[in-house]
Amino acid sequence: MLQKQLRERRKALGLTQREVAERVNMPRQQYQRLEAGGNPRLETLELVAASLNAELMLVPLEKRAEALNLTRTQSDHSVPLDEDPWKGMLGDDEGGK
Repeated sequence: MLQKQLRERRKALGLTQREVAERVNMPRQQYQRLEAGGNPRLETLELVAASLNAELMLVPLEKRAEALNLTRTQSDHSVPLDEDPWKGMLGDDEGGK
């Protein structure tokens, strides 16, 4: 699942595997393994996420379907930018930020 999200995010940004690897200073082959299902350290995942203008987040299993729906909706741009659809979903006051 995470590997698919990384690949989709990279492609959405129009980046190659080589470009992402260069952003985090790793060999392209190492990044390629990460997308193919490698077993990276958390620090590596955080660096890669940051290079893709993204952030890692833990989502409770009972909120998984709701979170997936929100990410699909946001990628379709059907939610107004002045609304925070994540607000309160994870039990915080500031949304998913």
